[in-house]
Amino acid sequence: MSGEPLRVLLADDQTMVRAGFRMIIDSQPDLTVVAETDNGRTAVELAQQLRPDVCLLDIRMPGLDGLAATDVLAGPGVTSPLRVVIATTFDSDEYVERALRNGAVGFILKDSRPELLLEAIRAAARGDALISPSITVRYLDRLASRTPAAADHPLSARELDVARAVARGLGNQEICDELFVSLSTVKTHLTSIQTKLGLRNRVEIAIWVHDHGLRD
Repeated sequence: MSGEPLRVLLADDQTMVRAGFRMIIDSQPDLTVVAETDNGRTAVELAQQLRPDVCLLDIRMPGLDGLAATDVLAGPGVTSPLRVVIATTFDSDEYVERALRNGAVGFILKDSRPELLLEAIRAAARGDALISPSITVRYLDRLASRTPAAADHPLSARELDVARAVARGLGNQEICDELFVSLSTVKTHLTSIQTKLGLRNRVEIAIWVHDHGLRD
């Protein structure tokens, strides 16, 4: 990545929330807000025009809600998806699931500490994912309670190990340490997993593991 700061698009219908987020983001030398709006449809237009590194979207907005906007910007049918983080006051499993299946790579609550917001933005920019810790365990337990799909899959044993580690929220270095492999090997496995399964990011890998009943 170049020395230029990560470019963030901010969309929230509350002026004070936007101002607070902008202050937090712009206080960091490696981040900058390039545009902001209170409208979901305008957010989509700005995002498609500016191609920011990360889009930080609220859920309830006029014009187009954040979940629908996420689908337009990062959904399964999008050929060049943007990286979207949802920031909301609504601690709802349904919203979390819709956001992630619509392509979001982060989901945080607005009452989270500022450090978590910054961590989520940086994680999204580098292709990782972050969900508020208060949501993660409950959401994954809900996925695990479903009847799993057939476990047939094209992954090798080592690729499955990596996929399971991703589903437990481990980062690349943590996977290296746990499996005693190099960072380049982990990245190679992740690329292979995504190619074989037709997935685009770590969130989709985690959902696939849980949907197929392959948790550790």
